[in-house]
Amino acid sequence: MKKKNTKVFAQGICFYKLFWIFVIGCVFGAYYEEILNCVKVFLKTGTFIWELRRGVVYGPFSPIYGAGAVLLTALLARKSRPWSKTFLYGALLGGGFEYLISFLQETFIGTISWDYSKQFLNINGRTTIPIMIFWGILTLVFIQWIYPWLSKWIEKTPYHIGVTVTIICAILLSFDMLISWSALIRQNLRRNNVPAYTVVGEFFDRHYPDEFLEKFYPNMVAK
Repeated sequence: MKKKNTKVFAQGICFYKLFWIFVIGCVFGAYYEEILNCVKVFLKTGTFIWELRRGVVYGPFSPIYGAGAVLLTALLARKSRPWSKTFLYGALLGGGFEYLISFLQETFIGTISWDYSKQFLNINGRTTIPIMIFWGILTLVFIQWIYPWLSKWIEKTPYHIGVTVTIICAILLSFDMLISWSALIRQNLRRNNVPAYTVVGEFFDRHYPDEFLEKFYPNMVAK
């Protein structure tokens, strides 16, 4: 009797695989930033303070890290290469991506979340050479060891369950990002004394005022 061919969920580098790499990167990035900030504050003041460091208002997600993980996976995980090239490509991609996000945030939202202008070997205050080296090391570790393990773990998910859960989570996370970033754009308009001309603008002014957004973006400074 022939065995039934069972579909493997998220086989290879496909949408389903990249989506869950994105989610895992989002969660890792959010808690990494929060723990790092907590340690910095404790070492400086001796006080334990936990501040949110997230990219959306609902859930522990930092889409910048998630997008970075997807970028590295899509471009570097398809084939093997010398570790030196993985490190170099990771440094360039990580630094370039950080620079681009900083530029887009300042341009479209009118705020900055990091400023390296006073740090050693910075590039227009948006990234630095030492940070790019860190991205290179992180990329090397991720591509060589973490991604292969994550890939196998994701593919163990039953196919139909994986597809259903992915679709639901993708819709919810897309809505979360749309609401969060729309609220930030509307905040920038308020700061420039632009009134709410539509019911949409009034909705964001009423439900997502500055006091609310400051809880989730305490390190975001108006430019």
